[in-house]
Amino acid sequence: MAFLLQTFGGLRLVDSEGRQIAYPEKGLLLLAYLLTTKDGAEHRTVMAAFLWGNEDSAVPLVNMRKLISRIKVRQDEIGAQFLSFTSSMIHMDRASLSSDMDPATDSEIADPLPQLRSLATLMHRSFLGAVGCQSRAFYGWLAEQKDRQNTLLKALLRKAARAPRSEEEADVLKDAGILLIEAEYADPNPDTLQLLVEIFQAEEQVDHLRKILERRRDALARGADLVNTLASRDAGPGPVARPYARAASMSEPDFQTGSGQTHRHAIPRLVLLPPSDYVGRPDFGFIASALIEDITIGFCAFNSLQVIAHHSAVRIGRQLEDQADFFERFSLNYILDSRISSQTSEGTLFVQLIFFPDNEVVWAERFSLSHPELVATRRVIARNIALSVSSEIERHEAARLYRELNPAAYHSYLVGRRHLNRLTLPDLRRARKEMKTALHASADFAPALSSIARTYSKEWLLTARGDLELLKAAEVFATRAIGARRNLADGYREFGVAKLLQGAFDESAEAMELAETLGPHYADIIADHADTLVHCSLPGKALEKIEHAIELNPLSPDSYLWTAAGANYALSEFETSLDYIGRMADPSLADRLSAANWAMLGHRDRARVFVRRVREANPNFDLDTWLAAVPSKEQWHKDLYREGLKRAGF
Repeated sequence: MAFLLQTFGGLRLVDSEGRQIAYPEKGLLLLAYLLTTKDGAEHRTVMAAFLWGNEDSAVPLVNMRKLISRIKVRQDEIGAQFLSFTSSMIHMDRASLSSDMDPATDSEIADPLPQLRSLATLMHRSFLGAVGCQSRAFYGWLAEQKDRQNTLLKALLRKAARAPRSEEEADVLKDAGILLIEAEYADPNPDTLQLLVEIFQAEEQVDHLRKILERRRDALARGADLVNTLASRDAGPGPVARPYARAASMSEPDFQTGSGQTHRHAIPRLVLLPPSDYVGRPDFGFIASALIEDITIGFCAFNSLQVIAHHSAVRIGRQLEDQADFFERFSLNYILDSRISSQTSEGTLFVQLIFFPDNEVVWAERFSLSHPELVATRRVIARNIALSVSSEIERHEAARLYRELNPAAYHSYLVGRRHLNRLTLPDLRRARKEMKTALHASADFAPALSSIARTYSKEWLLTARGDLELLKAAEVFATRAIGARRNLADGYREFGVAKLLQGAFDESAEAMELAETLGPHYADIIADHADTLVHCSLPGKALEKIEHAIELNPLSPDSYLWTAAGANYALSEFETSLDYIGRMADPSLADRLSAANWAMLGHRDRARVFVRRVREANPNFDLDTWLAAVPSKEQWHKDLYREGLKRAGF
């Protein structure tokens, strides 16, 4: 009868029909160990220390004699003599059984692909499983065997990668590559990374990454031109011009992606959780899981991240109550979370990158799972996700470290941000006070400078007096923010808002484009870009952009909903405009727009309610003054707003 020693997925002895044969577990360990020796033989004392440790040499030898006795009895019962014993040695008859751990090398194989497929299949199972052996010698041997398996896997992978391959064969290489990533995720070898880049044809994504970085560099160069232009407007070294002179001499931190050195305290660690399924469609689940695995491959081109092994990610993804402890214990910085949902008739995969210490959503995107080309193109999508995530982590790390260099300023800034999220005059002024406190701690703290600019532009909108000095103050602080930190998007955004409200549409559009280039997944910037498009009389494009911002930030602040309402009004979608206003936490902020909507729908009695509220809040409100101050690029847009407000009774 033929016997097989199985070591992957648990240690067991089976017969030719696959039935498990009872045999002492430590006897199976002896067989596994002796299969890895040159002659299939070892001293009793060595094996006793291997199985029980050598703290007390007498006890292991007594245990060994008992084990040998049990093995002899069992071998007689099954009629197979795998092991034989002398007074000092243990010998194995290798011809008496086969094993799934039979050694092989790539030099012995003309076609490495079948061996690679077989080895990868085995390595997806745990080697030996849970066995009752705790000795130091056992753990040392176990580590050697896993190293041998990984070395063989890499050798076979390298050899198989040289030959042209079909789609099915490419899947075998991909599977082996995932195993190799998991084996070396804590300390990947440069040659392994290069091998995986070649195997998964990641040169395309590296080239795409270069293009992303080139666009960012171009944006920064345009930002520098903007800084110089603004500085040249000031005659003399006044308080506004000085920050630019200082900024010109400051070198920007160089946070490189790829193999270059990174100026950070520690390499950030990322875990990719398996997708949660809220739809219950196995076909969607299969595609989504495959996509997440492909995203793991997308990280092969980068060694500026440490990615937790897929096996560990899957396990922790199923243990919701232990996730926070796991993230903290392993010092994880970023979590790529995903979920399958069905907003309409089609399934979607929503992916978001979370900075765990602050529970901050850094990036998010949604992908259709019902697209007929998705299965064929999912690797391309995976590469783009990997690139986007890597790029956003680089950007976020740069901003985070910058903030941490100014802890006192950052604290005041955070307090001010809480007030800035509420669009009332008292909150805006409290926010401004906190931001100025931040500047006392660090005069060039760019986030505080840009936030102060925001308080002035929002105050201009809320007071509706057309006070040009507020917008000039917003512009001054925005340009100071740009000068202090050219690679952060907020300064450009606030400059764009201030210019927009002054009617400088082209300058505003350029600044907003720069801001979104530097923060392509920054929902607040996308929302302000949408607002700019509304005032540029492009409501269709504005609506697409603001809906994307709302998707990225579903618990949207009132300003998002206000912008969406304005875009819909310009498209004559008056009921939809009112729906967005109704979702605002404080709908009274948009009372003028509500009045215009109801009037255009023919409900003048409802419109007059909002007219009275506007006049109560601002007795000096003058329609012509306000319309002259509100920027709209096209005359039809101004006329539509005027018509609604006139019909309402202003």
